[in-house]
Amino acid sequence: MAGLRPLLSKFGLSLSIQETSEVLGNVTGGANKGFEYDGLTQAVLQMDTGRAFGLHGGTFDISGLQIHGRNLSAENLDTLQTASGIEADRSTRLWELWYQQKFLKDERLDVKIGQQSLDQEFMVSQNALLFVNTMFGWPMLPSADLPGGGPAYPLSALGVRFRWRPTDSLTVLAGVFNGTPVSDSNGDPQMINASGLSFPLHGGALAIGELQYTYPAIGSMVYSSQSQPLSGVYKLGFWYDTEDFADQEVDNTGLSLANPESTGIPRNHHGDYAIYAVVDQMVWSDPNDEDADRTVNFFARAMGAPEEDRNLIDISTNAGFTFHEPIPHRGDDTLGIGMGYAKVSDSAADSDKDTAFFTGSYFPVRGSEEFIELTYQYQLTPWCELQPDFQYVFDPGAGILNPNSGHRVKNEVVLGVRMNVQF
Repeated sequence: MAGLRPLLSKFGLSLSIQETSEVLGNVTGGANKGFEYDGLTQAVLQMDTGRAFGLHGGTFDISGLQIHGRNLSAENLDTLQTASGIEADRSTRLWELWYQQKFLKDERLDVKIGQQSLDQEFMVSQNALLFVNTMFGWPMLPSADLPGGGPAYPLSALGVRFRWRPTDSLTVLAGVFNGTPVSDSNGDPQMINASGLSFPLHGGALAIGELQYTYPAIGSMVYSSQSQPLSGVYKLGFWYDTEDFADQEVDNTGLSLANPESTGIPRNHHGDYAIYAVVDQMVWSDPNDEDADRTVNFFARAMGAPEEDRNLIDISTNAGFTFHEPIPHRGDDTLGIGMGYAKVSDSAADSDKDTAFFTGSYFPVRGSEEFIELTYQYQLTPWCELQPDFQYVFDPGAGILNPNSGHRVKNEVVLGVRMNVQF
């Protein structure tokens, strides 16, 4: 970058800029058909405080987003599990602003404080990050159930996060954040906090914890390709939010919200929680590959929210396989196939039944939505990746009504290509 990076390095600073551009479109199904372009420019500036002014173990981070293009999922698909992880309202916004400090011998403890996006550390499957669909990053359940969709891209929330590694195999991740990423959970949260410069601290709190087990242990011996163990990472976590949550079916008097005599004000419930598990497991390593890079990996993530009366989604899952270096000597390429599942809660489904009863007209009852994705990430140059992508969605919106036809939205074939450019 014309000497900018070496200059910044003298002051302990590092700059990363990435442009992600994609064209995605549905050729079948959906409320409408067609292709849309969307893009994301992300810039991250970090300071190593040890190099900058002698404070060992400190990192200061500030990142921003420039989101452009159109939103295929909102305009065409009407899906719960949106087609692209970069889809968002067009804006230029602050994303994260935090300071992290490491402590103890071997830096086994670190604390991060400030504006944070939880999808960068919590609930993460490293193998799933290859895919284009949003739900391989931040899952469907918190996207639908947490206020404002939770503190995840393109939003964040003030809080403090602790990470402790008591042994080489175990890591404890825990944090407390503001209960909502926006000052008002009514309306589009991205429009309410359009610049990312709102830092609400009122209302409730979101507590989240995660236990991680890694095999082989971090820092263990290096194996030859013939004796390379099939490594894995296993995570078990929970979150609890103390905010108030609206009932999916009944109002504050106990009547169905679909009843013409209803007040239209949902009954409020205090607090909500969910539990989750994540698995990343290598299942094959090519014994003839000296670098042990040619591997097949399995991943799975499942999450459940027991309190159905206040949640739109009560179960969501992702699973799939990734094949690193599927073509010999293409060491930076990855092939992936994955799936996603989201189940609408019984309370939300009962609300659909009530609507059909009180209106006396056809109104589909939502059940579940599933999708599969096939993708190939091709390393075109050291700084550019091309990624053709195929997705097929079953029962979009869990079986919602298409306003253009009066029937359910039909299954969708989504095709496209993504390009990542590092500057």
